[in-house]
Amino acid sequence: PSSDHESSVLPTRHNGVLKRKIIEGESGDVMEEVTKTHQAIKSLDKAISTLGMELTASKTSQTSGQGQHLKQHDSNLSIQRAFVVIGINTAFSSKKRRDSIRETWLPKGDKLKELEKEKGIVVRFMIGHSTSLGSILDKSIDEEDAEHHDFLRLDHIEGYHELSTKTRLFFSTVTSMWDAEFYVKIDDDIHLNLGKSF
Repeated sequence: PSSDHESSVLPTRHNGVLKRKIIEGESGDVMEEVTKTHQAIKSLDKAISTLGMELTASKTSQTSGQGQHLKQHDSNLSIQRAFVVIGINTAFSSKKRRDSIRETWLPKGDKLKELEKEKGIVVRFMIGHSTSLGSILDKSIDEEDAEHHDFLRLDHIEGYHELSTKTRLFFSTVTSMWDAEFYVKIDDDIHLNLGKSF
């Protein structure tokens, strides 16, 4: 009989050893994945910590030396006060998710404005642009925004591998537009009831 591991005919005395090697091999693979996951978590933790420091530095630089005057945004609008600014990370292909959020917990139209004005809760879908400006993807978002007025367009080219850049850009953009107690970034697969949360 062959001693090849893939052979189904092995001497009985080798079965226990072979089984142990297979299990140990799987265990090694699991431990390798655990190690990779641990390293990824540490890397994300470091990135979050860095973003937190950048956010604090940004808020400090905006308020230092300005007394009671608020800094002006690029479009000459005053920074608005808010309790919380919630950015919902979304993609061009996620219209059904956005519609689901609008149907479940995100107020629409005047109710969205009322939530901002009365409770200081600002909620926006955040999205950048396609690789070719003015494409059908950009136009569809523009049309959706004209209907719902719930988008924050970032100066960013959309791409799955650009999510950390998009997040960083979101925080730097909203801190220049709103002076809030909290800034929150969620994904468009999150469903919650704001009325019960706040």
